[in-house]
Amino acid sequence: MISRNLRHLRLFAAVADLKSLTLTSEKWHISQPAVTQAINKLEREAGGALFERSRHGFFLTPRGEVLLRRVEAAFGLLDSVLGEISPRLRMSLSYAQLQALIAVSESENFTLAARRLGLAQPTVHRAVTQIEQEAARSLFERTSFGILPTRLCQALAQAARLAIYEFDQTDTELAEFNGGEAGAIVIGAMPLARSDILPQALARFRAERPTYPVRIHDGPYDGLLSALRRGSIDFLVGALREPAPIGDVVQQRLFDDRLALLARPGHPLAARTELTVDDLLTFPWVVPRRGTPTRDQFETLFTSHDKKAPDRLIESGSLLLMRELLNESDHLGCLSRHQSQRECDHGLLVTLTYPTDHLIRPIGLTCRENWRPTNAQKRMLELIADVAP
Repeated sequence: MISRNLRHLRLFAAVADLKSLTLTSEKWHISQPAVTQAINKLEREAGGALFERSRHGFFLTPRGEVLLRRVEAAFGLLDSVLGEISPRLRMSLSYAQLQALIAVSESENFTLAARRLGLAQPTVHRAVTQIEQEAARSLFERTSFGILPTRLCQALAQAARLAIYEFDQTDTELAEFNGGEAGAIVIGAMPLARSDILPQALARFRAERPTYPVRIHDGPYDGLLSALRRGSIDFLVGALREPAPIGDVVQQRLFDDRLALLARPGHPLAARTELTVDDLLTFPWVVPRRGTPTRDQFETLFTSHDKKAPDRLIESGSLLLMRELLNESDHLGCLSRHQSQRECDHGLLVTLTYPTDHLIRPIGLTCRENWRPTNAQKRMLELIADVAP
């Protein structure tokens, strides 16, 4: 595991650029033995040589190229913000200070941030104060309700989160380079993915990588998207948004899904072959929450006929809850056709014969712009694409 000594990592990047310990020490106003010590320490942590030494200079090894790609990405994120706050922070800022800044900006309270980090409150307060003193400006607004991060503080915290993600990816890639395993795959899963696509892909992945950690996060799309943008999640699987919700994420379509209007076997509408909008308005519904693509398309079924969408609703994206409620009552349900297919195949639900083929919903992957997956993450993406219908 590479230590999170930002100063050492900057010196490594400088040596890779200048190909000289002497030029690096002159540029950063630090002794040459200190530069040598930093490089040697990083090489021990990386499990091998990062440079080939010759009389012509220092040249990266393949292992060094792996580290440099991630280090440059991390500092590219940080430096764009640090340059606006204080260029001096580029060399003085520590990893512990970044962690403290992130924790305080998210908790809006020093005590809560310290508890989250497992540190004493004065330690966290001192770390943030040191950043503010170096920047010669306040990064938090003190109010009677707590402390609020300024715009610049929010930008720095976001850059720091993604920089830390890059450092974590470094450990994973170096472990793979050395023939080992490190890191984890963290997937944000929307309902359709959880019911069919992911179980198949995960079973295949586990057969190939029996011990590699995989974590699945589920929840509302907005929460998953925020976690993705913070670097807490690697990628999302599920319904895409059209257009993409924000400019710093990219979407990859895997297949198109359509709506299914569902009922229990024996429902008054189940056996009818010609249904009208008025028939659909007769019964209460279970539908996904407002703002989801499925809900928008559901309402279109009625508004396209100049009808008001049903107001007798239970909002839930849970297939289990919908199935049980439909079987206990005359409720109707609206869900992804792909997601509900197995329930219908097993006779637990039936699909109403009302036309919905014109309502197409793209399903796919969402990831951060410029995201570079590790080999394990790439393999998971390939398996998800393979099992997609």
